[in-house]
Amino acid sequence: MTIDHDRYDDDYLRDILATTQTIAMVGASPKPDRPSNGVLAYLNRAGYATYPVHPGLAGGTIHGRTVVARLADVPVPIDMVDVFRNSDAIPALVDEVLALDPLPKVVWLQLAIRNDSAAARLEAAGVRVVMDRCPAIERPRLLSR
Repeated sequence: MTIDHDRYDDDYLRDILATTQTIAMVGASPKPDRPSNGVLAYLNRAGYATYPVHPGLAGGTIHGRTVVARLADVPVPIDMVDVFRNSDAIPALVDEVLALDPLPKVVWLQLAIRNDSAAARLEAAGVRVVMDRCPAIERPRLLSR
């Protein structure tokens, strides 16, 4: 299945959001004014098991969830990796994702984050990809009916 990363089918996004249970958020921030902070709070309220990932904050908490340093430190299999990092940081993150066993089902790059070559690597390994979208925007639009 070829995915058009310029325009996602609602069913593709809906399926991801409806079947995801665990989310590792790379670039999570404890600062209330940061988008990652608000999205993490929303995902928690929506019932997802979230795991904030931030090397400089490991061992602390954000919204009651313990922060881990890297994806490999998440103690359960990850369904979705939600990414708040610059597009140029994505290739190194893909290396980290592809080293996981089992692989996550989805890597979701937040608004304004896109890296087509990284997406191709992930998809070749069987990982679904969403770029330049926010689950806190898409979930209410697609699942709140």
